[in-house]
Amino acid sequence: MTHKKVAIVQIPPAILDLKEGVARAVTAIREAAHQGAELIVFPESWLTGYPAWVFDLAIWDDAQARYWHGKFLEQCPTIDSDSLLPIRQAAADCNVNVLLGLNERARAHAGSIYNSTLLIGPQGQTLNVHRKLTPTHTERIAWAQGDGAGLNVTASSVGRIGSLICWEHWHPLMRQTMHFQDEEIHVACWPDMADSHIVSVKHYAFEGRCFVISAAQYLRASDVPEPLREAYRKGLGNTGAVMEDDSIFFNGGSGVAGPNGEWVIAPTFNESGIIYASLNLEEVYQYKHDLDVVGHYSRSDVFQLSVNRMARESVSLLDNEPTHSAFSLRQNDH
Repeated sequence: MTHKKVAIVQIPPAILDLKEGVARAVTAIREAAHQGAELIVFPESWLTGYPAWVFDLAIWDDAQARYWHGKFLEQCPTIDSDSLLPIRQAAADCNVNVLLGLNERARAHAGSIYNSTLLIGPQGQTLNVHRKLTPTHTERIAWAQGDGAGLNVTASSVGRIGSLICWEHWHPLMRQTMHFQDEEIHVACWPDMADSHIVSVKHYAFEGRCFVISAAQYLRASDVPEPLREAYRKGLGNTGAVMEDDSIFFNGGSGVAGPNGEWVIAPTFNESGIIYASLNLEEVYQYKHDLDVVGHYSRSDVFQLSVNRMARESVSLLDNEPTHSAFSLRQNDH
């Protein structure tokens, strides 16, 4: 069956509250699966929330900035954390694929966080983890740089799925790397859907001749912890706005673009909920009749691209395992 039903979760995240965020994710997954969705997508850094406060608290040796970084770390899970088990179980129970935008702690006791997407399969297994390669501007205070290990397009029960995060979509070599792996469904994760992001989504779909599921956050002032609310508002640039509990910080804008660059589902703004779309994957190949940027429309004799997809760690520990081989040899000599 070439038609696949997908869902975008455009409900408020639980800022700095991992347990509540996991509960909301589980509820949304089960609801979307009940409606027939085979792939369920969440926006950028949805689990524990987009750290917009760093734009306002970008001051050297600032006690408040250090405090919130500590709180942020406390609430960010590792990929293999037990705290994510309910989400994995929901995916398995419902036999669905889940693409989750989350703040990923590097290790259980690490001090750094990655802006990541986690693709979970219908048995609850990890299919791929992509860490944003280059956080943008002041985001570098919140997130570490990722590596190329997650620049994968994964064959799944719903199709060939890839994902990039926010302004990674403006990186031509990254786009070409994903196109080369024959994406059928691309997930574009954003905190918001600015005009430039809309341009990027439609361009990616047209260039890659694939479906682009664009997931953006819906967030109100009341969804942000009160002690953090003012810094969050200023970090978004809303310095002149009057802040009420129903003030909207992120107004959504999730939608789906087809391989012709046109909307299958136009961006949905100013609403909290789950957005559904049906994708005819045959169109991915039909539209490559006139444009295939990694096939008949490429020039490999002129242009070549090399991509390092090795996982990167800052330290390599080369430990010798205890061995009794020398002793055994001596014993054999007698």
